Amino acid sequence: MASETVVRRTEQWFVRQGAPTMIEGYGFRSHVLPRMLPALTFVAVGSLAWLVLLKSTGLSKWVLLGVIVAVMVSAWILLSLFTRRLPSFSPRTTVVVLVAYAAMPVIVPLLQLAINDKVTTPGADDTETEWWVTALWFVVFFGVAFVATMLATTYGLGALLKAAIRHVIADLSNSVHLIGRALPPMLFVTLFLFFTGELWQAMNQLRWPRVSLVVLLFASITVLAAAARLRDEIGRVEQDLRPEVLKTACKGTPLSEVEIAEPLPPKRLNGRQTRNLLVMLAIRQLVQAAVIGLALFAFFVVLGLIVVTPAIAEQWIGSPVAKSMIPGVPSAMLRNATLFAAFGSMYFSVISMSDAEHRRQFFAPVIEKVERTLEVRAVYLDVRGRAAA
Repeated sequence: MASETVVRRTEQWFVRQGAPTMIEGYGFRSHVLPRMLPALTFVAVGSLAWLVLLKSTGLSKWVLLGVIVAVMVSAWILLSLFTRRLPSFSPRTTVVVLVAYAAMPVIVPLLQLAINDKVTTPGADDTETEWWVTALWFVVFFGVAFVATMLATTYGLGALLKAAIRHVIADLSNSVHLIGRALPPMLFVTLFLFFTGELWQAMNQLRWPRVSLVVLLFASITVLAAAARLRDEIGRVEQDLRPEVLKTACKGTPLSEVEIAEPLPPKRLNGRQTRNLLVMLAIRQLVQAAVIGLALFAFFVVLGLIVVTPAIAEQWIGSPVAKSMIPGVPSAMLRNATLFAAFGSMYFSVISMSDAEHRRQFFAPVIEKVERTLEVRAVYLDVRGRAAA
């Protein structure tokens, strides 16, 4: 019984570390779907919130909206407490949950039809839309939400992202060092392009949705480059499974009291587990890229405010300058800063992955975390095997 408790707590430790795929027998019904339940409930209940805005007015609208938000948050908290025990759904429960969620693209339009006598998508105007277009919108919305939640849950993206952000905040000295190393070469590449009149003309006409697509394109290139490079990093991870190494790795985990008398054999990783480790490394890389991007964005905004006066901006653009939400700051300046920040962070991420010094300073801690995860997994599998014997 004690071994089973240790195994259970170790599996919860893997989830908190953002490595849930290290759990033996990890599967959709046994592990993923139960942990998806809070997010799926949040999406399902939250999809009803905008229906309140259709007919309600005045104070009643905000009261009803507040009730729905309270229900969403309460459901999230209660179901999160339930799923911390890592329950395993039976086949019947799995079918019930999936059918209930699959019914949402039908339930929400029917509720809107009852409230508003017609069905429209959120944000749509009053013009008539083909019924199949509206139906397809609801199916795609709930489908995308389900797939995104499944991927995030399967690979522990939430825990990994929180850990990466905590690391950046806690290790400000490394962040300052990172920015200090990144800014000079980035400015050498991009500084003079910032003062190009043609680029200001393009940015004055380009709308934010298109700028977002450009940023997304740079982010995609960063992810693809990181995926190719980080596979080499995974290949360098060593599994030193000597007793003294394993005891050190298990400190602070539920396995800290386990007796380890002899070396354990290395455990082979399957494809999902390898992808989980790649995601662990990639998120750390992307968070570093975000730090560089924010620093570059702030620099170019400050530089633009100092150098580019409204008269100069209008002369470069050749037409009235589009105003932004920030008084005195042209939209073209913000879009230019966003473009160069995205390009600079992508450029630094790609170049830095081939730099041995950068890997030593900024990649060594996360490689050590990967190695520790594999060492704890070896002990976990050994304890689990003895408990099942």
